[in-house]
Amino acid sequence: MELIGSTLTATYARPKTSHFLPAISTMASSYRNTQPALAMNPSANLWRTNSYYKSSSAVPTPSSIQRENFDLVRAKTMFYPSNRTALTTRYTPDDWYKSNQSNYRESESSRKSAERLRRDTMRLMQDREQLTRRTQENTSKNIGERLNDIVFWKSELSHEIDNMVTEIAALTEVKRRLERALAETEGPLQVSQECLYHREKRMSIDLVHDDVEKDLIKEVEVIKSCQERMRRHLDRAIAQLASNRAAQHELERDMSDKVTAQRIDDRCHHLRNTSDSIGYYRGIERLDPSLSLPDSWSKFTDDNILHSQSQRAASHKLRDEIEILLNTMSNEMWNQFNNVNVAFTNRISETADAKNSLQTHLAKTLQEIFQTEMLIESLKRALRDKECPLKVAQTRLEERTRRPNIELCRDNPHHRLVSEVREIEDTIHKLQERLMEAENTLQTLVKTKVALEHDLSIKANSLFLDQEKCMSIRKSFPSMPRLVGYT
Repeated sequence: MELIGSTLTATYARPKTSHFLPAISTMASSYRNTQPALAMNPSANLWRTNSYYKSSSAVPTPSSIQRENFDLVRAKTMFYPSNRTALTTRYTPDDWYKSNQSNYRESESSRKSAERLRRDTMRLMQDREQLTRRTQENTSKNIGERLNDIVFWKSELSHEIDNMVTEIAALTEVKRRLERALAETEGPLQVSQECLYHREKRMSIDLVHDDVEKDLIKEVEVIKSCQERMRRHLDRAIAQLASNRAAQHELERDMSDKVTAQRIDDRCHHLRNTSDSIGYYRGIERLDPSLSLPDSWSKFTDDNILHSQSQRAASHKLRDEIEILLNTMSNEMWNQFNNVNVAFTNRISETADAKNSLQTHLAKTLQEIFQTEMLIESLKRALRDKECPLKVAQTRLEERTRRPNIELCRDNPHHRLVSEVREIEDTIHKLQERLMEAENTLQTLVKTKVALEHDLSIKANSLFLDQEKCMSIRKSFPSMPRLVGYT
């Protein structure tokens, strides 16, 4: 560095502050010199070395620190007039030019670094914002899929609960019929025993072991055998009802848990960044109170449904067995009752033959009444079974009318639901017509039955002596509908 001197009598003015390079922000203080202020005369600021303009570099080198210390000592010593030499040190124009160029380069480098930092930071903020949004959307999608799973299993549980409730009601009705049928057998048993007691009063040659007595003894055995079978099936029905209710309880408990989980997940699914109920829960991500995995969760409900289905299958099988038992029992008892009546009629006069013919017609009429009543019950059951599908279809249509804006679309599900409602209504209409025809037929059969029983009572009056002890009390034998449990 070349030194240029000056006389001691020269005066020095304080240089004006240069505003050649404007500040790139409003915080002008952030661009001040990082070197400490010198405690000297303001005129001493005229002597600054090249290291002064390079002091704002990011990492100072040992040589630059040494030059700065040298300049500081020289400035302090030159402050006093006694320490000045004949020629005061000055910078050359080349130093001045290099200093300016260095400042320009450092300024441009700082600006580029700041711009690069700003661009990188904005890009980072945008990337993280997009990542956060995608993560939140994926989480909402997962919760929505979980809700769909819960809704699916809820529908399965609801369907199974409805089936189980229907099965329990059907089994309860069959059990009630079985109890009534069991109670109805007490009367025929007493009648058969009384007939045997009355026939013990026969005297002389009439006191024989004839076909009538054999049939009466067989009738007592048949009735007692039927009672024993009915009691066994009644105990099975009671145990099966308990199993069905236990399975229903498990389904309802699972259904209640599903409803609670759906309510919670639905609330979570509708949470947004602008929701009022959100808050910080530090460490909640480390808490894992889970008791199941997705596979075990679905398997639990599936096992409950399978268990319920197996119980329903067993219950349905038991109902079929009870139905077969009731029909078989009623046929056996009725057949044996007819056999005893035939044996009685073989020992009476020609009028008894006419009465026997009427009884045959009465038996057929009672059988047809039973079949017609079964048909009516089947039709009513079929009509009841169509109520729930109709409610489901109409409820779906009504719920889908609440779809917002453009979502209110007349799509394929809508057309299928409308077609389903019309089909069910048409089926109900046809079943109601058949039900009306069956009820009219039943009324005709009942009138025919009443007419036959009335004709029998007229002919029974003619056979008073023969039937006063035995045949008269056998008229109280239950009809076929009562023997199968119908009132």
